Amino acid sequence: MTAGTSTSAARAVTLEQPALEAACEAIADGLERAALVTVFGRCTVDYEGRASSTLEAGDRHVMLKPDGAALVHTDEGQQPVNWQPPGCTHDVFCDRPADGDGEDALVLESVRSTPEERLCVRFQDVLQVSAFSGTDETDLTLSGTEADLRQRILEEPALLEAGFKPLATERETAAGAVDIYGEDAAGRTVVVELKRRRVGPDAVGQLRRYVDALERELHADADIRGILVAPSVTDRADRLLVDHGLEFVSLEPTSE
Repeated sequence: MTAGTSTSAARAVTLEQPALEAACEAIADGLERAALVTVFGRCTVDYEGRASSTLEAGDRHVMLKPDGAALVHTDEGQQPVNWQPPGCTHDVFCDRPADGDGEDALVLESVRSTPEERLCVRFQDVLQVSAFSGTDETDLTLSGTEADLRQRILEEPALLEAGFKPLATERETAAGAVDIYGEDAAGRTVVVELKRRRVGPDAVGQLRRYVDALERELHADADIRGILVAPSVTDRADRLLVDHGLEFVSLEPTSE
C-alpha cells in the first residue's frame, strides 16, 4: 500500500493488487471519510430500477463520489457504461459463498431510494483501489463561447465592419433565431451567424436558411447580407460562401 498527502486537508491512499479483504477495508474507510473512491479490476455489473441491465465480466474502472454518484467506465469513450446519480448510498462488502460453491467477490452497491434503483458491481479481481480526500470550492469558468463573440461585436460593431449597427440578438425567423440582426452603413439588412470554432459547410447552410427566411418574411427584393463570423472556415465552406453570395469575417471569441 502506498499513501501520500498533498495538503493538510487532503489525503490519498492507493492499494495495488490488494487482497479482497484489504480492498474492502480501504473502500469502506474511504466511504466513511467521504472520499472519492476508485476501483479498477475485473467485474460484472448489474442494474435494477426503471429498467434492468447486465454487463458480463470485463476490466472496468468504478468511481464512487462523496455526493452519492457512481460511474462505471470501460477503456473506450467518455461516457460511463452505467451510472447512478448523486444522492445514492454506497456500500461495500466481501461475498464469500458459505458452501464454497462460487468465487469470492468484492461487491460495491449504489442504491437510490426514489425512484428505487440499485447498481451492483462484483469484482472477481481487484487491481487497484484509491481513495482521495480533498476539496474543490471553485466553479467552472467558461471562456471563448459564442456569447463572448456576440458581446465583442455588440460592444464594438466595427469589428464586423465599419458602419455596422446591431439592432437585435436572437431575432426569430422561420428558420430559427439569428444570432445578431442589424444593418450596414448603406441601410441594408445584415444577418450574422456566430461560431466559436473553425466551421464547415453546415454553418454556411444554416446562415443561408436564415437569409432565405428573412427574404420571404420581408419582401421579395429585399437586399439581405449574410455574414458568418468564426475563427476560420474550411476550404469547402469558403467555396460555398462564395457560391451563395455570403460573407465571412474571421474573429475569435475573446481578444488576446
